[in-house]
Amino acid sequence: MLDLDFFIVASIILIIAAFVHGSIGFGFALIPTPIIAIFTDIQTAILLTLIPTLIVNLVSFLSEGNILEGFKKHMPLALLTMLGSAIGTQLLIMSNSEVFKLLLAFTILIYLFINKVNISISIFRIYPKSSFIVYSVLTGVIGGLTNVMGPLLMMYGIELKYTKAELIQAMNISFLFGKIIQIVVFFINGSFTSEHLSFSFLAIFIISFALYFGIKLKKRIDTKVYLKVIRVVLFIISLVLIAQVIV
Repeated sequence: MLDLDFFIVASIILIIAAFVHGSIGFGFALIPTPIIAIFTDIQTAILLTLIPTLIVNLVSFLSEGNILEGFKKHMPLALLTMLGSAIGTQLLIMSNSEVFKLLLAFTILIYLFINKVNISISIFRIYPKSSFIVYSVLTGVIGGLTNVMGPLLMMYGIELKYTKAELIQAMNISFLFGKIIQIVVFFINGSFTSEHLSFSFLAIFIISFALYFGIKLKKRIDTKVYLKVIRVVLFIISLVLIAQVIV
């Protein structure tokens, strides 16, 4: 059985993450995964948040509207990241190394970095097709290993000058397909336990209201203030994860 204190803390973290995701369109996996990983390992953190993440990404994708157009536009990206996620998840199951905490920490730092600078990756313009395939699969692999691929998707979306709605849909559909294949791979390998499943399905109800209110308040709240707070928290978390592995 999951420890009661752990269950309460994890539930609070998921509620906050669902509200943030609902209000800005992304970020659900980015917040709880590294925090839960501090108290456990990466694989357990992913297993506990996997099904709620899938539901959150599905709702967020649908809430942006233009569903068929979004599927058509972003399906190649979603399928390639799905392939990468399958590879990354299998690698995680085979090793479940503490080193992946470092990968998660550095992925978070990349996210914080790209929010501070204007990045231009010329390879996307010079070799658009090949770079798209390689980058999408690599993004999926990192997502499978860490449950976080938003930073890399953001970099790609920024380079291609996606609108806010396009970026949100691209990120959510890629996460959605990635989570589906992760669930399949984990089930095939027998990684899920009754505790993981019980917590995951209960978490859907725990986060539902927070996600709903986040979506409702998307246009009313000042996102800049709490985004700054979130970035500071994520920076601290990344340092803690690095310290756990190195010390």
